[in-house]
Amino acid sequence: MANIAIPSDPNTQKKIREALHQISDSMTRIDAEKDHIKDILQVVQDETDVPKKYVSKMARIYHKQNLQQVKMENEDLEALYETINP
Repeated sequence: MANIAIPSDPNTQKKIREALHQISDSMTRIDAEKDHIKDILQVVQDETDVPKKYVSKMARIYHKQNLQQVKMENEDLEALYETINP
């Protein structure tokens, strides 16, 4: 334990405990949102026959608004793959 400072001050300890509580609450919300996204993906797949993996990829592109970047990366990957595996 020589590499970390263990706080002995009760106020510092309290601040850390409060931060841990807030972080845990945030992680709980994140987990709930991930479950919600999974549910949405399943409904879309069930109702449209579009596989979840494609809807998920489209959602990430839609969220980031980076379709052009994804296209360029895919072109680069395709060129690299074809060069390595003719």
